[in-house]
Amino acid sequence: MNVRLAVNGTLMRGLALNGNLLAAGATFVRETTTGPSYRLWSIGDRHPAMMRVASGGVPIVVEVWDVPAAGLADILLKEPPGLAIGKVFLDGGAETLGVLVEPALCEGQREITKYGGWRAYLAAPERRSP
Repeated sequence: MNVRLAVNGTLMRGLALNGNLLAAGATFVRETTTGPSYRLWSIGDRHPAMMRVASGGVPIVVEVWDVPAAGLADILLKEPPGLAIGKVFLDGGAETLGVLVEPALCEGQREITKYGGWRAYLAAPERRSP
């Protein structure tokens, strides 16, 4: 049995932890966005953290992967502390599992919601300015 998993950061193709998905036997399905109810933070400029909010959210770029259910726990165990698997609502209303953040992890971190995704933030020339 496989499950769909939406990822929004270092698990994405070509990024630092993508090998964790590949090692679990996951296959890329598509790139899309979430519904407009998420905010995004940079955690120490090492990885993003996405949180669903009641207001002030935007669509965030995600990749959807098809993951063998047996590999899902292994992927989660290799994620940075404070990240978890929860339900994510995609553009168009579809629901899938996805990587979300525990709110406490975002305290004191840079909010990067305005970029709409981790790759866009990484590419922004001003990202290193305070």
